[in-house]
Amino acid sequence: MEDQLKQDRRRKSEIALSNVYNLPAMSATMLEVSKLLDDPSTNTAALSRMIGKDQGLSTKILSIANSPLYGLTRKVSTIDFAILIIGYQDIKNIVVALTMVDSFKNKSDKYLDQKEFWVHSMLAGTACKRVAEDLGFRIGSEAFVAGLLHDLGVPVMHKFFRNEFELISDEVRNQNASLLETERKYLGLDHQEIGNFLANKWHLPEHLSNCILYHHVPGSSLENDVLTSIVHLVDYMTQKLDIGTFYLDKGSALDTSVLGTLGISSEEELNSFIESYRELFTNEVKSDLFIK
Repeated sequence: MEDQLKQDRRRKSEIALSNVYNLPAMSATMLEVSKLLDDPSTNTAALSRMIGKDQGLSTKILSIANSPLYGLTRKVSTIDFAILIIGYQDIKNIVVALTMVDSFKNKSDKYLDQKEFWVHSMLAGTACKRVAEDLGFRIGSEAFVAGLLHDLGVPVMHKFFRNEFELISDEVRNQNASLLETERKYLGLDHQEIGNFLANKWHLPEHLSNCILYHHVPGSSLENDVLTSIVHLVDYMTQKLDIGTFYLDKGSALDTSVLGTLGISSEEELNSFIESYRELFTNEVKSDLFIK
């Protein structure tokens, strides 16, 4: 009977999600930026002029480029220079990821503080890029997007499943219940599955949607790939360091399968690795990227 109830709730949730038509409309500027980035003949000046028309987008790109964890060695003060030093592909990934995060913003309330969620998501993005590079994996741009979008299912729940989200939040906070199990209890699916559903609907690359689907349980993925392992580790690092963590993540255990995937050989090495990022994480959340 309980299994049937969960299946019914899952079907109901999937029907509701299917009515979330693609992305809410992009701003005219973001739409033009995307077109320019897809055009191989586009030059830096034209792209810079178009990005400059959207003050919010310009500010976020410059803040990301200058954040401590993003790792650029030179101060970036203009969009022209940001494009040159970051590169077209990374700029495109940043624009796409920021657009997606903005799409499901809702008013803050006691169940979801938008600032707290933004800090966690952006810290995860910049930290995933840095950790990937520090571990020798050349997937910095993809890691940034994966980190930024990994919890996309959370604001979607908050916006489209408000009653269930409030019940989930209360139970996780007050009863120390498992987040994923509680989500499945009320919705028949969890925020990983919701994020994956939308990622597939938007035709994101499979490795990114797979990362969203398994970021809490990378060992359950048949691929158990590096990207998912990095996102899982960074999510765990925010808890251990208690910097930029998100309240619904608190208490989530580390899936130790990621250690072998990432070449970390012992618990002692893991703890040392995490602690080595304390100053960077602290400086990151104090940077212009987060003080808005």
